[in-house]
Amino acid sequence: MKDKKVMIVAGESSGDLHGSNLLKSAAKDYPHLKFFGVGGERMRATGCEIIFPSDDLSVMGLVEVFGQLPRLFARFRQLKQLMQGKQRPDLLVLIDFPDFNLRLAKVAKNLGVPVLYYISPKVWAWRKGRAKIIAERVDRIALIFPFEPEIYRPFGLQADYVGNPLLDEFVANEPEGTLRSQLNVSARDKIVGIFPGSRQSEIKYIFPTLLETARKLAELKPQVKFLLPVAPSLSFEYFDREIAASGLPVTVVNENIYEVAAACDAVLTVSGTVTLQIALAGTPMVILYKVSPLSYEIGRRLINVDHVGLPNIVAGKTVVRELLQNDATPERLCRETIRILDDAAYRQDLLDGLSLVQKKMGEPGCSERVARIVAELVAQRGK
Repeated sequence: MKDKKVMIVAGESSGDLHGSNLLKSAAKDYPHLKFFGVGGERMRATGCEIIFPSDDLSVMGLVEVFGQLPRLFARFRQLKQLMQGKQRPDLLVLIDFPDFNLRLAKVAKNLGVPVLYYISPKVWAWRKGRAKIIAERVDRIALIFPFEPEIYRPFGLQADYVGNPLLDEFVANEPEGTLRSQLNVSARDKIVGIFPGSRQSEIKYIFPTLLETARKLAELKPQVKFLLPVAPSLSFEYFDREIAASGLPVTVVNENIYEVAAACDAVLTVSGTVTLQIALAGTPMVILYKVSPLSYEIGRRLINVDHVGLPNIVAGKTVVRELLQNDATPERLCRETIRILDDAAYRQDLLDGLSLVQKKMGEPGCSERVARIVAELVAQRGK
């Protein structure tokens, strides 16, 4: 079969992860599909031709975006020109990142390029009117939460629930439980994970709080050790340097995220995809999140959800503690972490809640299902 070109745009580290798993499945089952576009090192490693890295698009916070608009517009024009020129794709695959990707979908629609949206914007949380916009600009949508198809049904958009892509990743990277021995840490020792996120813009607001929390924990529990995994989108050297300057007993690693989570007794983590990865590993956690004060005030008025942590959203109830903005103080984070470590009954409640999250996430095979949809849309265009 003649090669078909698929443009794929993943604007963040989580999108790079899901995109890489999709690419692996497509390479196995549909080798005639050739991918190019925006992603990170994981997508590059799976054979995608990266036009520019997803880091160029990654910005956290409503206010912070304004300072990056010239760069974002330049990258948008670059992709638009590609779609209009010789590299015009047979299909555009968009992964989350709605503010950028929905504009790109409109361009594709005007050019007659079919669009698959993989991982819906969280229209159930805020800006519900985007569901109608998505239906107007997208040919098909692949959804990762079982309650999402009903949102799009009134608009006539073909919406497929494909399961959660993290299950595929977990199956492929199930922890072996060897990291503790590699680090010469006994089973009796307590390890607390510090998971600072994958965006440069997150570090500014969140990392100092995590370091101060670790300092307080180290004072109260001198025997506790700390692990900090570095996302592929961030600089290992930066964290190594900052930790060395702090004098704290933190080991910086770039191991498999599931291996790191499994080695920990508790995790301090930013909100985001990583919280579901930790949940799959079955490690109790406390979720924190901070942005600029103005971004938080704007977001607080726009977002209409009971929870921001994905494990709690999946479970439909509070499973793990969320500490946001002014509530995310080192004192509160430290207190919650110590409770996870020392209160056996509380810890068991958390473990039971995480088991519920795992059950509700469903079965593996998401990436294969999405790859099949990609192949179907490309084949339909060729008819």
